Amino acid sequence: MHRFLIVVQREYMERVSKKSFIISTLLMPLLMIALMLAPVLIQEATTPEAITLGVVDTSGKIFPRLQSGESVKFVEMAEVPSGTPETDDNIDGYLVITSDLITKGSVERIDLILNSTSNLKFEQEVTSQINDAIETERLLEYNINDLPKILDSVKCDVSLNIMRLDREDNDSMPTEFSAIMGIIMSMLLYFFLLLYGIQVMQSIVEEKSNRVLEVIVSSIKPTQLLTGKIAGIGLVAITQIMIWAVCLFVMSVIVLPTLLSPDMMTDIQAMQAGAQLTETADVELVSAMATITNPAFVIQLFFWLIIFLVGGFLLYASLFAAVGSAVDNIQDASQLQTVIIMPIIIAMLASTSVASAPNSAFVSWLSMIPFTSPMVMMARIPFGIPVWEVAISAVLLYISIFGAIWCAAKIYRVGIFMYGKKPSIREIVRWISYK
Repeated sequence: MHRFLIVVQREYMERVSKKSFIISTLLMPLLMIALMLAPVLIQEATTPEAITLGVVDTSGKIFPRLQSGESVKFVEMAEVPSGTPETDDNIDGYLVITSDLITKGSVERIDLILNSTSNLKFEQEVTSQINDAIETERLLEYNINDLPKILDSVKCDVSLNIMRLDREDNDSMPTEFSAIMGIIMSMLLYFFLLLYGIQVMQSIVEEKSNRVLEVIVSSIKPTQLLTGKIAGIGLVAITQIMIWAVCLFVMSVIVLPTLLSPDMMTDIQAMQAGAQLTETADVELVSAMATITNPAFVIQLFFWLIIFLVGGFLLYASLFAAVGSAVDNIQDASQLQTVIIMPIIIAMLASTSVASAPNSAFVSWLSMIPFTSPMVMMARIPFGIPVWEVAISAVLLYISIFGAIWCAAKIYRVGIFMYGKKPSIREIVRWISYK
């Protein structure tokens, strides 16, 4: 045990003391936020300038209902000038609306003349406004008195207050919020499994290529050395995630409530107590904030994250260690590691689709299979699935770890003394049966 702890301490301190660990610990949350905000920022940065359209409306009924917006500006014109839109620097194109458009069928085409390329947002804005204008004019032809008032009176905006009968508490997070939380948890696991699993493989390959292992195994059993490496590097991952967990707990439970308005805090406290919200409250937003500021939820979420992080790391680190001990250089290891990385990629892709069907048979099975369960199950947990499903998934994961470590130890014991030959997968499997 003393020698085992020495290996654990060496692997742990070697990585925690590096500047790269400190930098990644500080920058990774910012990188995660940047990845979430990147699509919005890119969309804002690439928003095209408004296109000015000259509208020739022979019906005289459509143009008055068109409203200029961010992507398009409408200018009324009597007719299309001769030549091209380039003859007028202030007009980018012309929209020709015929007088019989209102009385035609449901699917019609109108002429749009442009002097440059179009964009999707602009086209959607133009077609949407024209469709609304035509529909309004067709309704007015029925000569119904006070039709606009009637249409306004029948409009309704329904929000769902979801109550779960399968839970003792009736709290339920908005689906969008659950999906975002699930994807973030899955991305964290994806990052840790690949980063630290590959570190185990690289450490073994480097020591093997430097012939250091031949000296080390004279003082410690190969199995103890392998498990020590895995445990030491695993503690590095746990240290990093615990730092983030403490920071998130402080931000969500202590800092965030001080930044919210008093009315929002009143609604949050009312929702947490099961009381009635104010009439102007945004139910989904209040539900999300009530969940984020709930210490029990944050602690439970990171509890399961640690459970599946440790389990997933031990499983995949064992496989990466087996690959590292079977080859002599990183190039050969990169070719063999593809077999190990594929289940991780499949699990990540499945996690992104959990929001559409968190309880589907396909997703449920993937959340139980040890090779995909860490990420898929973490994507399902924010949706409030039964605890017994999560527990069964964790038990199956940890049972499989013993088999993975046993096989990895068998391969490690033989592979660390094999040089000058790249073994095939069949040969590596045969090493497991050696006594």
